[in-house]
Amino acid sequence: MSNKVMLNIGFGNSVERDGVSVIVQPNSAPIKRFIKRKNEDGFLVDATMGKKLRAVVVMDNGFAVLSAITAASLISRIEDE
Repeated sequence: MSNKVMLNIGFGNSVERDGVSVIVQPNSAPIKRFIKRKNEDGFLVDATMGKKLRAVVVMDNGFAVLSAITAASLISRIEDE
């Protein structure tokens, strides 16, 4: 059995830490276009639970995961482990 280390992205949702490619803030126009394209292609997971979008976690398998936790907090969670 493999030992996967998970990253808590808020509200009981997690992603595999080793699968995270980048974590970015969603403020810029290019990131907003990226989110729209991922949604159109079916590769977007909204894990904000209706809260304000604060970070986009891009996975190495092509999926983008939206989080209500700030990018800085998610990065510090990765660095702490």
